[in-house]
Amino acid sequence: MKFMMQLLNGLNYLHSSNIIHRDLKPGNLLVNAKNDLKICDFGLATTTKGSPQTQPATDYIVTRWYRAPELLLNCDTYGPAIDVWSVGCIFAELLGQEPLFPGDNRLDQLMAIIDILGTQKDSNLGFITNPEVLSLLKSWYRAPGIDFGYLFPNADLWGLDLLSKMLEFNPQKRITAAEALQHPYFQNMYDHHKRQPTPFPCQINVDADVGVEQIRNMIWREMLLYHPEADFLWSI
Repeated sequence: MKFMMQLLNGLNYLHSSNIIHRDLKPGNLLVNAKNDLKICDFGLATTTKGSPQTQPATDYIVTRWYRAPELLLNCDTYGPAIDVWSVGCIFAELLGQEPLFPGDNRLDQLMAIIDILGTQKDSNLGFITNPEVLSLLKSWYRAPGIDFGYLFPNADLWGLDLLSKMLEFNPQKRITAAEALQHPYFQNMYDHHKRQPTPFPCQINVDADVGVEQIRNMIWREMLLYHPEADFLWSI
């Protein structure tokens, strides 16, 4: 429970800054001897520019086993909900001691998700923008799904409820990090007075198409902010 609260606290802070991590997985979480958890590896992070569902899709984000359905289904846009899905996968892995959706490829990954969550009703597929993908998904085999209580018989009931809300197939209905922290699962641990969101948003277009020379100049300009005396070297 403590790990999950720390992870969601960190994620809530990132999302309140308009930052999406895009590669949350056990390997990108650091834990010390005091059980303090830190989120690391922001190599795939980007900003949402203030809108939760307007980030253009890129070719690769999120390690497959922790990749949300909207990414597997090639949706045109995604938002912070992809991080919440990844946290849900991590939570399930903590409960079951093994990955919940260990797919071998994109299609196998999607099938693994449907096998457990079950075939989704048409009313829950409105977020899919590609008509061909939507048609393919509707034509698939029918899966009844598997109850989380059966998969994790020793888990807390409120924990299973939180898990189901984080692993909601439709990203528009998925719980947010801020909402997850208010969930009854953390009722005796979370203090919103001590965990405030960031006071200002972050606006960095890390996916911009820039060349080597432009990147070199950007690095140089940032160096000059801290060492203005180095500008002398540029003129030599």
